[in-house]
Amino acid sequence: MGSGQVTDWQGKHVTVAGLGVSGVPAAKALHGLGAKVTVVNDGDDARAREQAAELEALGVTVRLGDGDTLPDSTELIVTAPGWKPDKPLFAAADAAGVPVWGDVELAWRLRKPGAADWLAVTGTNGKTTTVQMLASILEAAGLRSAAVGNIGVSLLDAVLGDEEYDVLAVELSSYQLHWAPSLRAHSAAVLNLAPDHLDWHGSMEAYAKDKGRIYEGNRVACVYNTADKATEDLVREADVEEGCRAIGFTLGTPGPSQLGVVEGLLVDRAFVENRQKNAQELAEVADVKPAAPHNIANALAAAALARAYGVPAGAVREGLRNFRPDAHRIAHVADVDGVAYVDDSKATNTHATQASLAAYDSVVWIAGGLAKGATFDELVAGAAKRLRGAVLIGRDRALIREALARHAPEVPVVDLGRTDTGAMLQAVQEARRLARPGDTVLLAPACASMDMFANYNKRGDAFAQAVRELGA
Repeated sequence: MGSGQVTDWQGKHVTVAGLGVSGVPAAKALHGLGAKVTVVNDGDDARAREQAAELEALGVTVRLGDGDTLPDSTELIVTAPGWKPDKPLFAAADAAGVPVWGDVELAWRLRKPGAADWLAVTGTNGKTTTVQMLASILEAAGLRSAAVGNIGVSLLDAVLGDEEYDVLAVELSSYQLHWAPSLRAHSAAVLNLAPDHLDWHGSMEAYAKDKGRIYEGNRVACVYNTADKATEDLVREADVEEGCRAIGFTLGTPGPSQLGVVEGLLVDRAFVENRQKNAQELAEVADVKPAAPHNIANALAAAALARAYGVPAGAVREGLRNFRPDAHRIAHVADVDGVAYVDDSKATNTHATQASLAAYDSVVWIAGGLAKGATFDELVAGAAKRLRGAVLIGRDRALIREALARHAPEVPVVDLGRTDTGAMLQAVQEARRLARPGDTVLLAPACASMDMFANYNKRGDAFAQAVRELGA
């Protein structure tokens, strides 16, 4: 089961590692193709038992509470993306010569002849927004497309379903790329690279290497961020097809083979005749919602991938105008007593929070949660002059408090020593006390949410509800 398509799954012994959002569809798909499927799962809770019962009714074997033992006669493992590479199961697979694929690799291998091209996006931040912008642009061009991968339609459903697509806008995480060795996109973008998930990858080098896999074998364009040299380095290191081009995006004036911004316009100097002298207007900055700097960068990356696929300039403009960002991404909740309250609960790491803080001049910052191995000195030092005050919540808030003490000692800090969900109401009340008219109270936690909330959506909802109570 090395490279190439697997055409005959009948009777093949496949172990699916992990239930959850990718494991269950993978087990069903493989079972439907005739494989003998065993699912192994670390957890044995009510949700897992419910999923196991559903699969066992189909004839799939499920082992709960034992995710480390390699089932006998396993010929292939298909793993959930979140399972760490150092798990004993994978060491056993390596010793036995059993290949390990992720759900993305499985989807790539199961594509039908003549299947849709993939335009792929990764990066520490902005992936979902960029992929949704890209899908909106592709649809505006009259192409049958969907946002898939980490969001929207599952990749397996997209490649196995009856719906026929011309091209797919694919969001890929570093976890998914780690387990997708044979993926070869039409074109791909790495939006940015900052320390994240280092507890999973083990080092920044390993994290960057997995992100860089997205460029391997690209046919038309490798899109990189001129403001983030690490993304360009990954393009240089990638083994691409003959004729594939490096295309940069910049918030400044673009050079040849770049997209950028000139006098309030998004312009293309990459996919035009005589790019040394010519530029094509694509859209106005005002067409991008919200027009925060990092979101304009997302729009340029989406436009670059669409242009690499041959989409006309008018469709870029229309697609960006039609796009509506998801909730909890720099979402303006309300103005109360001249203070704006903004929900960026999706800012779950320092890089996203840095971009969020940069969009406002005077901020009362609500932050904290699970740090995931991150440090906060660089973030706080860069944002210190913008901070009116800070309100800290969550389990790892002391790390942020200490960074504030080192780099912004004059900024008033309220440290809420609680991690219950009611803490958000108190946090918003404290932020209101610190804010002055013209300020922005910004929920941009720089941390994951699971110490206090089920996910970042619930955290953002709690913030919005607390703000509504202020204005009531």
